[in-house]
Amino acid sequence: MSDWKPTRVGNICKTNRQSYSLSEKWDYVNYLDTGNITENRISDVQYLVTGQDTIPSRARRKVAIGDILYSTVRPNQRHYGIIREVLPNMLVSTGFAVITANADVADSDFLYYYLTQNDIVDTLHAIGEQSVSAYPSIKPSDIEGLEVLLPSLNEQKAIGHTLSALDARIAANNKLNHNLEQMAQAIFKSWFVDFEPFADGGFIDSELGEIPIGWSVQPIEYIAEKIAMGPFGSNIKVETFVESGVPIISGNHLRGLYLDELGYNFITEEHARRLSNSLVRAGDIIFTHAGNIGQVALIPSDCDYSEYIISQRQFYLRCDKTKALPEYINYFFHSRDGQGKLLANSSQTGVPSIARPSSHLKGIEVVLPPIEVQLDWFKTVSAMLQTLNSNNKESKKLASFRDGLLPRLMSGELSVDG
Repeated sequence: MSDWKPTRVGNICKTNRQSYSLSEKWDYVNYLDTGNITENRISDVQYLVTGQDTIPSRARRKVAIGDILYSTVRPNQRHYGIIREVLPNMLVSTGFAVITANADVADSDFLYYYLTQNDIVDTLHAIGEQSVSAYPSIKPSDIEGLEVLLPSLNEQKAIGHTLSALDARIAANNKLNHNLEQMAQAIFKSWFVDFEPFADGGFIDSELGEIPIGWSVQPIEYIAEKIAMGPFGSNIKVETFVESGVPIISGNHLRGLYLDELGYNFITEEHARRLSNSLVRAGDIIFTHAGNIGQVALIPSDCDYSEYIISQRQFYLRCDKTKALPEYINYFFHSRDGQGKLLANSSQTGVPSIARPSSHLKGIEVVLPPIEVQLDWFKTVSAMLQTLNSNNKESKKLASFRDGLLPRLMSGELSVDG
């Protein structure tokens, strides 16, 4: 690695090169906010129509393929990514530093992986904690001031290609899982919203309209074995994290139907015992009650740990399985009706939140089929769900391999040529 040369990141890139002007008068905008991308996984791009929707004042940064997005707020939350596709009229938040590599001397994939190493994220977060703002924040100049050990352009490209190939496989799994989720949700709607398999059995009137004979409408409280909140934030602080122990569930783990087990912080077993009311296990359904309200995920039966602890913005539901399958209730809360009921009593000022999440959840009414019907439905979709969970596990292994490979490639300890 004798040809690797140290240089400042600012010497091989430009930040925030292009901004949108209102004088351009776009009819619509595809907007990506900082909270909607985590570790290069986009959860939502908002399609906003000018004159009809409120377009955030922060929707100003233009992007191009290969641009790196790096949130300048709380770097340890890992709201970063690299643009692989640009949507028409795409804008991103001014909360991002938009980093464009100089293609003559730097490969954008290499630079992206350099900036997303754990020690670099930790360094930037430490800088952010020294800021005078109310929360840890960095400036583009903080990123530009980092020193990177730069190999030849060809070797940068080889390293970037090796790492991006692993991420491409993970992305393919994510796409397949999204399609599987859509299919499973369509089956759920057919059975439990449109009642298509039960049309010949007759219907009765209920508080929620007509439902099949033998079914009922029940509040969540009826099927709940337990509903509990996460601990107060003062009980789990960064300085209490340890290398292993009881994993802490964050919002980043609630991005789909099932718990996303890609990377945890941990607290000790002793600490977790003191917060025992916030411990969760396989079969529990986790909800957010502040921030991204509507995030819901089930801890699967083949999860990686025997127990987890939820964070302060979360609460959980443990079902009485003689009355309701957790999979059924999980799908209900991913449906339009379930999402609407979760959001119905949330505040929309400041950080969106549900003031009394436990009591709010208890009162939500759900159409409840007999347990035998729920079991029949679960058998119908179980093959899809098994594939989904298998893909998640493969993605976790690939991500772990990539994370182990990354610092060795970036330091020159390991060559892509073997």
